[in-house]
Amino acid sequence: MGKRKLYIISLDAFGADDLAFAKTLPHFQEIINRSALVKEVESVYPSLTYVAHTSIATGMYPNRHGVIHNTHLQPERQSPDWYWYAKEIKKATIFDVAKQAGYTVCALLWPVTGKSPSIDYNLAEIFPNRPWQTQVTVSAFASSMRYALAMNKKFGKMRNGIAQPELDEFITAIAVDTIKTKQPDLMAVHLVDLDSMRHGYGVLSNQAKEAIVRMDRHLGQIMDAMKESGIFEDTVFAVLGDHYQIDTHTVIRPNHLFLDKGWQTLDKKKDIKDWKVLAKAADGACYIYRRDDSITNKMILDALKGLDDRIDTIYSAKEASKMGADENCLFMIEAKRGYYFESDVRYPFMESTAKSLPDRKLHKATHGFSPKKKNYGTMLLLSGPGIDADAVIEKGRLVDEGPTFLHAIGLKFPEVTDGRVINKVFL
Repeated sequence: MGKRKLYIISLDAFGADDLAFAKTLPHFQEIINRSALVKEVESVYPSLTYVAHTSIATGMYPNRHGVIHNTHLQPERQSPDWYWYAKEIKKATIFDVAKQAGYTVCALLWPVTGKSPSIDYNLAEIFPNRPWQTQVTVSAFASSMRYALAMNKKFGKMRNGIAQPELDEFITAIAVDTIKTKQPDLMAVHLVDLDSMRHGYGVLSNQAKEAIVRMDRHLGQIMDAMKESGIFEDTVFAVLGDHYQIDTHTVIRPNHLFLDKGWQTLDKKKDIKDWKVLAKAADGACYIYRRDDSITNKMILDALKGLDDRIDTIYSAKEASKMGADENCLFMIEAKRGYYFESDVRYPFMESTAKSLPDRKLHKATHGFSPKKKNYGTMLLLSGPGIDADAVIEKGRLVDEGPTFLHAIGLKFPEVTDGRVINKVFL
């Protein structure tokens, strides 16, 4: 088999339940009609964007690939740094494997790709997190600089910082231009509009529905560019989600429980200056870490009783690790539907998400929850040469996607992965 192209479009926060509406839209309909379908794909734990996309790219669970959260453990910072850079991934990615095989590689806003040596045309997902930084400068330095600056010069007027839906319009324009002018062998595009609208307005909000309509248009633009370039029929084309979302009514800030016990100290800005026990929120889930062994497990569990019936489960480190989460945590707590967690202690222990606040936004819906929660799966559509367009698979896992994508283009990871090739999608 000669070199076969692979194009992946990630629709952030697109759930299995969204397929019913997507089928009514023209470009989704075209894709669905020519694709193998995995109806319900299990995400990873915690089901956060950076964690999930790294599992897609490596075929590994979070505690194997090293990206165990969107952000680093930096409680002293109001805005912790994110896992932006490719060097933070401990395992080989599809980009690494493709590059080593002589493929040209493009990634547009794909998480954890900053400064990747394996990506020829890279516009990394990153934002300014220091007062002296700007969006253009941080993007340029984390991306393929010439390419990023050229694309910003050409399409930058479409962008409004990192706000949606303008950001997806910008990224789609770059994808179309890159397909027409570069025709990379592997392209991975991350569209985030739907995730933003669900956080801001709710899972089934009109704004979320409108975002799916915009996604349909973006998919059409990308497919049209592939058709005009004569590569559509011969390209393995994947459309996938990374996680779904769940509506919320209350935010909980568990660090108040530990602060009240004297296990944390704050600075003048009410940021956590020092700690013995810490909650690192992951929205629907929350890591608990301990520095001081004189504070027993029982003492911490007693403190967590302050959450009453607002949590589903408290996992031990061993249980969390078995689910793929960070084995270095002490516990992991899972919120009940309707609740989610924040690490901050500048605001009350609990707040209603129905509040309209001038200085900050609370999530009307979110993710991070255990992928085992009911009606919380995502999906995968896969088409192109060697793919059985009539195949319908009931269940799959996010970690299966990377190995399956590489298999579809005749490549494989250098070591055994947690994920397995989904053989039923192939002819």
